[in-house]
Amino acid sequence: MAYPHGSLSRHDEAAAIFSPTVARIAASTARDWAYVDSWLASKFPPSRSPPFFERNQDTLKILLSLAAANEVADEERRLLALVDASALQGLVHRDGDLSPNPDSGDRALRLQRIKADLLDLVHCALPKEGIDALNSLAKLAALRGAAFVDPEDLGRDILNLQGRKFELEHMSARLYALERHVLHETESAAGLSRRWRHDSFKPLPNLAKQNLDLQRKIKLMSSQLDDLRERLRTKPDAIRVTHPTIEDVSREEQELLTLLSRKKKLEAQIATFGDLPSDPIPAKRDLHR
Repeated sequence: MAYPHGSLSRHDEAAAIFSPTVARIAASTARDWAYVDSWLASKFPPSRSPPFFERNQDTLKILLSLAAANEVADEERRLLALVDASALQGLVHRDGDLSPNPDSGDRALRLQRIKADLLDLVHCALPKEGIDALNSLAKLAALRGAAFVDPEDLGRDILNLQGRKFELEHMSARLYALERHVLHETESAAGLSRRWRHDSFKPLPNLAKQNLDLQRKIKLMSSQLDDLRERLRTKPDAIRVTHPTIEDVSREEQELLTLLSRKKKLEAQIATFGDLPSDPIPAKRDLHR
């Protein structure tokens, strides 16, 4: 090694001679340092030595934890490599067991089996999040009724469904409000009907006169309505309702700004006469002065 670890101090050596517990701790620490040194040496090429560092209990503890985690990761990577190699070897053997008949049916069957095996391997290697995402896409494709779909098309369909859902919820709320209003008016009408049918109900004394007035107003408005319809039919341009455009609004805004500017000028001119007396003669004298 390029950096031999330090031996026990004289105090530790003296304590180890007279204390078996200290001796065991010192021997265990020496073994741990030897394991760490060998692990570090295995991680560096032969032409390069590990860097120097402070050798204490905290450093030893951290290096031991790092070495243990590294060994666990190496073991997992080795097992994954063995599984992949065995799976590929199984595919090769299964492909070799098939007859080498160049018939298109056998070739298609062989390709279908290889594809199914590869999909099974991919599915088994997916994490939990990937499996959940794949199952969600499969359910969406099944609900859509399509065997081969694009995730972008599914996303577009989801957005369209959300828009339709919002419209239906808005329409449902409006229908609910209309239903409540109709029920309220129905209850009011039913109450009025019950009150009118009761024996104690007496109509207003001037009800007949009000009825005649209403009929007269209805006839008058009906005649005016016919007249308006005739005018609209003969002169459609005279009664046409125009909507302001952006140019009209801009022009009116400029005219308003011009009027405001003129108003400020007039107010400034009027302010100059504010200090004049109310009597016209002294006011003219002060103005000429």
